[in-house]
Amino acid sequence: MLNQKSGISGEISNVSNDKTKTKYNELSYLVTRQCLQQEEFNQLSQYDRVKASPFDTVKDAIRSCNPFAALLKFIPILQWLPKYNCKTDLMGDITAGITVAVMQIPQGMAYGLLAGVPANVGLYMAFFQCLVYTVFGTSRHISMGTFAVISLMTSKVVVTYATLPPLATSNVNSTYSVPPVIEPSDDPQYTPIQVATAVTFVCGIYHFLMSALRLGTLSSLLSEPLVSGFTTAAAVHVSISQMKDLVGVSIPRYKGAFKNIYSVRDLVEQVPNSNLTAVYTSVIVILFMIFMNEYLKPRASNWCRFPIPAELMVVVGGTVASYFIGLGPNFNVTLVGTIPVGLPAPEMPPISLFKLVAVDAIAIAIVSYSIVMSMALIFAQKDGYEIRPNQELVAMGTTNIVTSFFSCIPAACSLSRSLIQYQSGGKTQITATFSSALILVVLLWIGPYFEYLPRCVLASIIFVALKGMLWQVQHIKKFYREGSLELLVWMVTFLTVVLVDIDIGLLTGVIISLLALYIKGWKSYYSLLGTVPDTAIYVDLGSHNRAAEIPHIKIFKYSGAINFASRATFKKALTKEVGIDQRLVRRASQYNTAGEGAGLQIIRTVIIDLSSVPHIDTAACKVFNEIKKDMATIGVSTLMACPADCVYDTLIHAESIGEGGFHIFPTIHDAVLYAQGSVSTV
Repeated sequence: MLNQKSGISGEISNVSNDKTKTKYNELSYLVTRQCLQQEEFNQLSQYDRVKASPFDTVKDAIRSCNPFAALLKFIPILQWLPKYNCKTDLMGDITAGITVAVMQIPQGMAYGLLAGVPANVGLYMAFFQCLVYTVFGTSRHISMGTFAVISLMTSKVVVTYATLPPLATSNVNSTYSVPPVIEPSDDPQYTPIQVATAVTFVCGIYHFLMSALRLGTLSSLLSEPLVSGFTTAAAVHVSISQMKDLVGVSIPRYKGAFKNIYSVRDLVEQVPNSNLTAVYTSVIVILFMIFMNEYLKPRASNWCRFPIPAELMVVVGGTVASYFIGLGPNFNVTLVGTIPVGLPAPEMPPISLFKLVAVDAIAIAIVSYSIVMSMALIFAQKDGYEIRPNQELVAMGTTNIVTSFFSCIPAACSLSRSLIQYQSGGKTQITATFSSALILVVLLWIGPYFEYLPRCVLASIIFVALKGMLWQVQHIKKFYREGSLELLVWMVTFLTVVLVDIDIGLLTGVIISLLALYIKGWKSYYSLLGTVPDTAIYVDLGSHNRAAEIPHIKIFKYSGAINFASRATFKKALTKEVGIDQRLVRRASQYNTAGEGAGLQIIRTVIIDLSSVPHIDTAACKVFNEIKKDMATIGVSTLMACPADCVYDTLIHAESIGEGGFHIFPTIHDAVLYAQGSVSTV
């Protein structure tokens, strides 16, 4: 039935050996077979529409179950650790681990304070979360721990549910490392650590549920305009939250919507009361960090493998200067305060808080997972290894649940630390082990030396680190060029997060993004097809100038799903492109004039190309039947071509299809040949 022209293989061989050939290979083929309808082709290909029953599916799953293989998948370290190559990987992992740990110290302390908890919590995260993720994670390069956006989102929950001391009575050097003294109350009272760890535990539960439901692709709901607008707005949130420490003033803590507006108002009012020593310190640190990041670091990277630890230099320098000058007692500059020595004792988060933080934890769980997945995929693509989305959910779930017992906030990864880990030679997850070892030294012995560190120094580090996120505002130009819907998603997400609140802005952005996606899918594309002479290739007549219509045949192509919502659009588009006057069709049906005056006297066949239709429903089948009847009224036959298997199954099983059904063909050319044969017999 299928005969291929002889000599093709030899022709290909000649082309490959002759480098002077043009890029257009002079190849040709000839296919000779009978014209097939879809049912005949299905018999030829042995198409099987029978689906396995639920019982068979469960039985096959039980048969294929391998407990040992499942254990290896659940704990990936059991797979890659026995294959670890010390000669090629160890030195790179040690170098990267030390480098990342140096960055973790200042970032962990800064983002710990940003989350509304003591600075040492960020160090706990750098130790515990890195170790747990090493066992269960599949990414070799991401650096788990603190991240500005997650710290900010956690801070919102902490401020909402934690019982904090009155602002006027709090000491400038106080921290919330121990439960503050608060007036007795009948309402439950929780410390910031208790609220933060409850959020962490609930996030871990959500990650496990998402993994069980196979929702590893859920992060794809966060489109690029949504993520860009959200992170840019979150950077604005973080910047505003750090301004009080930069200028050394105290302002009330606001909860709920429009808190940024109230905070900015209070900051403007408190500017005359700024602590000038804190302002000078902040300016010096910011200028130093800008000089290091923009000028010295890029040049030093050409001759030094280790990145200059500018953040650590600032932290150490600020601590030493504060100790000898006495910035706290002499100049009333707010200090970090007490940093406990050692590791925290394991403690279960308050179960009574789980219900309170459940809603807020949903957004934190989704955003943290999206950040981890996006970073993991970037580095996996560069090094050519696999990231398993559902296993990443297991890793994050385990990490959050385990570390919630050790005073940690929800885990995420940092782009800057992950990039440094990759660039400094990190090869495997062992990097996190060496990083955690250095953090442990800080926690056990060095931590108390940072008690004299001014908070304005950490605020300055955060402020400078936000440059990349704030600079994303330039994406407006890109999204404007891509389309108005992308720009709308960015603008709505950004403005709602900045002006209203983080979680409300994220939810609004997701809704707008999904609506934009629906509108794009709802917008259909349709055209009439013609053939390029001597090719039997069918293309859009409006785009290909040499294409020509086939006499007596109209070929209509529709791109998009055809369902109850789009059936009217589909029918209107077909009648418009083919040139049917519905009023004359109804008149032809009434007076049995078979197309006289309907503008279809020279058309005998309409072929509907379904190759770009991914889905149809019963409403689509009904409209197909209506079109078939209308066409038959004026003497025009209707054929279907190129349906996907799911579309074909729906067509042949639809009860709304009239007697005789449709003539369905596997290719447009089969339908054209059939139509030409029918016309010739008339």
